Formats: sequence, C-alpha cells, structure tokens
Amino acid sequence: QVHVVESGGGLVQAGGSLRISCAASGRIFSINLVGWYRQAPGKQREWVASTSSGGNINYEDSVKGRFTISRDNAKNTVYLQMNSLKPEDTAVYYCRAFIDGTVYWGKGTLVTVSS
Repeated sequence: QVHVVESGGGLVQAGGSLRISCAASGRIFSINLVGWYRQAPGKQREWVASTSSGGNINYEDSVKGRFTISRDNAKNTVYLQMNSLKPEDTAVYYCRAFIDGTVYWGKGTLVTVSS
C-alpha cells in the first residue's frame, strides 16, 4: 500500500522561509507527476506547483520567484521551498502524487504566515 505524507509546516513571520516535504512510501515503481496544492480558510483548493518525472516544472503565478519545487527520486520525496512568505500564503498545503497509474493525496501540512 502506498502512502503520501506531507511534513514541515509551521508558523513563520512574513518575509520568512519554510520548506515542506512530501514523502511517498510503500511498494512504488515510479512516481510521475507530483503537485503541491493549498487550501486557505474559506477558499477552494488551488494548485501551486508541480514537477514531472521528465523534469518539467510549473508554478502558479503568485508564487513564481518565491517558491521552488524539487524532488529527490532516491528518497521518493518532493520538496517545496517557500521564500518571502506572505500572510496570503497561509493555507493547508497538500501533495498530490501520480504513482504507478494512481493518484494519491496526502492529508496536508499547515503553513501559517503571520504579519
């Protein structure tokens, strides 16, 4: 059975940095597209960034230049480095991973940015 778990969230001041992780475990042959999504209080979940096994990386406009997505294939882990954080980045961040033909979601990690 495959599990996807996010970690690394927390409280940070505006302008600060945080790195969150998405780790997949279990019987895994290949991890293809992995994306980060976030859901702020009272809002719909939105896509933030994604990385494919082929190396394609994309970002939502509001995080371009501030967030960096990367992956460590040996560890089955994808990271999201978040710099210059703003209060509007406050949300639960979710990882969505396409593994061996199946989509898996983690339960999320909370990022709170204080002003």
